[in-house]
Amino acid sequence: MQLFITIFIRIKLGGSHKKVMKIVGIVLLAIIVVAAVAFGLYWHHNTHWFDNYKKALKTAGAEEKQVTLPNGNVINYGEVSNEKPALLLIHGQMGIWEDYALVLPELSKNWHIYAVDVYGHGESTHDESLYYLDVNGDDLIWFVDHVIGAPTVVAGHSNGAITVAYIAAYGGQNIAGAVLEDPPVFSTEGEGWEDSFAYLDAFKPLHDWNQSEKTECWESYYLRHCYWGQLYMADAMPKIADYVQKRYQKKPNEAPQIGFLPASIWYVFEYAKEYDFAYGERFYDLSWNHGLTHEEILSAIEVPCVYIHAKEKIHENGTYLCAASREQAERAVAYIGDNCRLVETENSDHVIHTAHSAFYIEAINSLLSK
Repeated sequence: MQLFITIFIRIKLGGSHKKVMKIVGIVLLAIIVVAAVAFGLYWHHNTHWFDNYKKALKTAGAEEKQVTLPNGNVINYGEVSNEKPALLLIHGQMGIWEDYALVLPELSKNWHIYAVDVYGHGESTHDESLYYLDVNGDDLIWFVDHVIGAPTVVAGHSNGAITVAYIAAYGGQNIAGAVLEDPPVFSTEGEGWEDSFAYLDAFKPLHDWNQSEKTECWESYYLRHCYWGQLYMADAMPKIADYVQKRYQKKPNEAPQIGFLPASIWYVFEYAKEYDFAYGERFYDLSWNHGLTHEEILSAIEVPCVYIHAKEKIHENGTYLCAASREQAERAVAYIGDNCRLVETENSDHVIHTAHSAFYIEAINSLLSK
């Protein structure tokens, strides 16, 4: 700005017109170059996001393993081995264990880490009969008792946090503590479900695509119908969806990426390559809870617990753009009781372990002394 003021003064004072125009041209060219470089870096970051994940996995020394349970089910998991206390990490919907990669190096300074693929995700067993809270929860309790075999803090994200609540409530003496990372409490058992962001943005489009003739790939269908797209980029979404469909036709085995949109969108598509869409139907029809209520699960937790809540956000149309409202989070903590501490982030980013990694790690480490 100061440079343009100087140029203006020189013009007023009768400075050389050609010289002034040359300076203006140089300035404009510099701005264009800087903008192009910045956009190029942004594009590269969004299309090479998994490079940082690979680097973090290597830094932490994470090893991928599998265990077959007596019932024949397979749990795939990553492990960072050391002599520290045990920490079990459980991802959320459409995730895989590597979703925790960026926090593994720091967490491993204090924890022996196990991060699992839940059933229907990654390389754990894909079988519709297993896609229930208690069924997967019971097998993860077996995992704690027979694979870890020591007192364990259990932490989970989103619906994985509700699985953690189940494990904390019914897991027995080897469960030492629990961290609930922004769980969709009460909504995923029907409370305001069809008006929630998760239903409108994920589970209804997923169900509709499952019921459709599948004339386009899931990613293209999702982008055409996703709720956030309709709220913020309605005019652009059809063209983006068309682009993704054309890319899919050329490279059907690769997850789509578009550099001008953030990686937080594309990593879900990357993980969806190993996702059984039948799992999502359990949330669409609210059968995942398998007859259990969140109130009874939360009320049964007696171990030390931290509930991490992403700050409440409500769209002007009244839709909750968050996994749980502040009131729902406070109600959940009240059911758990005095052994639970509620902490809240400064904004509504749902994937707290990535968006607020230091905050997340501090919450996990607060259970070390417990």
